[in-house]
Amino acid sequence: MKINVCGIAGAGTMGIGIALAAATAGTEAVLFDSFPNAIENAMKKIIDQLNKLVEKNKISAEERDTVYSRITFSNNINSLQNCDLIVEAIIEDLDAKIELFKKLENVIKPETILATNTSSLSISSIAGKLNNKENFLGIHFFNPANIMKLVEIIPTASTKKETIEFVIDLLKNHWKKLTVVAKDTPGFIVNRVARPYYSEALRIYEEGIANFETIDYVMKNKGGFKMGPFELMDFIGHDVNYKVTEKVWEQLFFDTRFTPSITQKRLLESGNYGRKTGKGFYDYSTEIRNEINMNDQLHEYIFNRILSLLINIAADTLYLGIASREDIDTAVTNGVNYPKGLLKWADEIGIENVYSNLKNLYDLYLEERYRPSPLLTKKKNELSNFYN
Repeated sequence: MKINVCGIAGAGTMGIGIALAAATAGTEAVLFDSFPNAIENAMKKIIDQLNKLVEKNKISAEERDTVYSRITFSNNINSLQNCDLIVEAIIEDLDAKIELFKKLENVIKPETILATNTSSLSISSIAGKLNNKENFLGIHFFNPANIMKLVEIIPTASTKKETIEFVIDLLKNHWKKLTVVAKDTPGFIVNRVARPYYSEALRIYEEGIANFETIDYVMKNKGGFKMGPFELMDFIGHDVNYKVTEKVWEQLFFDTRFTPSITQKRLLESGNYGRKTGKGFYDYSTEIRNEINMNDQLHEYIFNRILSLLINIAADTLYLGIASREDIDTAVTNGVNYPKGLLKWADEIGIENVYSNLKNLYDLYLEERYRPSPLLTKKKNELSNFYN
């Protein structure tokens, strides 16, 4: 099977990025949206993005024109009828996605592969409503999709092996993406494993141990993370970040390890979404910030606590067979730009140390969120590493 034309349903930020990724790789793309204004906006944004690449000497004017010529814009769903692959990139609403896919099944070829770009919804819940489940799967791009290399591939129990292999080949060898495969579980790899970076930082703040500035300083300067957790949440937007946390928590049957923070919930309710509204954890109308506590012992505590929680969820993700150790580490280093793969990091600092950090927290709080993963416990007892 060959992809001659890729359809993208939804002309928002993610849809625009996927269309650019396809066109840049040499694939013809049809960008569809039922709202005329969305298509007009998409055309303008794509031109602007391509022009910026020309200005930065990343591409030539001729290459810009070639990439743009590969994208067809349409308000008519029938324009997708000859597509070999269609990626849905509309709002994170299960009913809306199912409704769209049912409409698509009425116009597409029987062999067309359908994919959802959902970041937190159940792929199987959509597949269950479709006629051709064998050619359906999740393809989760990261924003901006034309720049970010990582793509999570999420098959369902019904997805054909040939469909999975074909999609991986297309993305890896033609679109030059880094692909990882995950089971259809809440948050997949990245949005599952990364939760403690936010939630444990919030917990440390809520306990009065340190302020936003100190926690961000520690994770950047001691941990090597590009952004501190509070800076990052403000950057992503609490309307997005909190809701992903909430969806993962709900779909995991309210697993206390993923419980959302009331502090972040109140920010969301007040309309303070972060940078996009000018205020979140930080007030972006002023450069005034609280003083950073420079106590080395405190820094060590904050860093070890957050990192241990991250490693624990990564270990549990491996233990539950959600993804391979290589894919877990590839996902966090390329999806959320962590300085190291978490499982390799655990080997480096010593699994015994990670286990001890978690056990001390568990003994203090008696909460499941600090319970060491069975795999982490097994590795500690066997004196083995993740990459042995």
